[in-house]
Amino acid sequence: MEVKARSRSALLMTGRFLNHLLSLIMFSVLDLLDFALCYLYKVIDFFVEAERKPCYCSSAKEAITSSGKILVSEQGESKKVVCLTSTKLQLEEISDTLYTRPALLSEVSKSTVNRLTANSGAVIQKPDKNTKRGGGGRGTLRSTFTVNSTIVEMLQGKIGAAHQPPHPPMPRWSDCDCKTCNSWASSCKETLYVKVQGATDNVEEDVIFIHGFISSSAFWTETLFPNFSESAKSKYRFIAVDLLGFGRSPKPTDSLYTLREHVEMIERSVLEPHKVKSFHIVAHSLGCILALALSVKHPASVKSLTLLAPPYFPVPRGVEASQYMMRRVAPRRVWPLMAFGASIACWYEHISRTVCLLICKNHRLWDFLTKLLTRNRIRTYLIEGFCCHTHNAAWHTLHNIICGTAGKMEGYLDVVKNRLKCAVTVIHGRDDEVIPVECSYNVQSRVPRAQVKVVENKDHITIVVGRQKAFARELEEIWKISGL
Repeated sequence: MEVKARSRSALLMTGRFLNHLLSLIMFSVLDLLDFALCYLYKVIDFFVEAERKPCYCSSAKEAITSSGKILVSEQGESKKVVCLTSTKLQLEEISDTLYTRPALLSEVSKSTVNRLTANSGAVIQKPDKNTKRGGGGRGTLRSTFTVNSTIVEMLQGKIGAAHQPPHPPMPRWSDCDCKTCNSWASSCKETLYVKVQGATDNVEEDVIFIHGFISSSAFWTETLFPNFSESAKSKYRFIAVDLLGFGRSPKPTDSLYTLREHVEMIERSVLEPHKVKSFHIVAHSLGCILALALSVKHPASVKSLTLLAPPYFPVPRGVEASQYMMRRVAPRRVWPLMAFGASIACWYEHISRTVCLLICKNHRLWDFLTKLLTRNRIRTYLIEGFCCHTHNAAWHTLHNIICGTAGKMEGYLDVVKNRLKCAVTVIHGRDDEVIPVECSYNVQSRVPRAQVKVVENKDHITIVVGRQKAFARELEEIWKISGL
């Protein structure tokens, strides 16, 4: 037994070493590839769209201001952006991970130097966290800022442009231009795509379903909705949305897809038009962050909160929250494959745009091939949800929601603990390689009354898909208990 244990330990150590070595080689190559693609896309954008679209590789200011926003620099780990509409100025907060993503080799070199310095006993005086770019850890940001003459001129120019007739939204050349992805462009209403089923006349309670990253409302409507009991369908009104930038919802090219934009679009598309006063929430993955933000904004309205695979990693003191989160969800490793995919999406702006170009722009082809190869035996709603988005939406949502809210999650959970009186249920798949099971227990550590259920042999997707009947019964029981 001892020999087997030693052999197993040796194999694990060898596997970790090979994974780290291959990851170093692979992501060093990807760093160079992303750099080359940056210039390639600038050239193609200029010739196809008659203008050069800036990116976050060169300047955060240039990338942000090109989308109709005005960058206001503040010290801390995030930047403030002034968004001008026809009626008001809006102060946005964007994640520093959009413009601070060091190459792997430079990061490895830096950590090596730091270790050698620590071993040698040398003392290095670190710059003050309040003055360091991207610093601040979990400290509070200054509440005041200075608007200089350049920003004033930009404001004046945009105010003048606001009075000009708006141009019809046009997809970029690298985005899909099909009717499904752009059905919102022909509508006068700038609201999310909402699918409503269940009770119509005598609605007793509402349930809002919020999907995760690169998904759509079909994640719920094709799985759970058909499997609810007849009594549940006569009592509850089920409301599933396509988040801003995904599925059939609007995909504005000038949006930064911030937390405020996502939450306000849910309010404008669900709460207001459907006159929802109180509601249950069921959310998956990234949707859990939006569910918490919505709950904090409407604490008296939430009747139950069900979170599936919530991405909550407690941030150590003195560490930049958004950078810490990015390294946890996207560790730049070639194995497991889900971690590799997350790393591509999170660290490489232009490689991820290429992936969207190949997959999202040609989603009708992939849908056709899937149906052809399977002889139309399987539903393709997961493929549709995975493919129907733009790179701009996925890139900014990933950074501004998953990474950018890392420093806010603790506060959100404290509000849920202290101000919300509803039941909190957290469900996780034991085999989830995207968001580890520890995240659910992290939520429970902040909200002790939260009930955590870990489902064996299920992962990030099969926590719902494949067990929809059982999950539908579980939800009905949660809602029934909440109504007592």
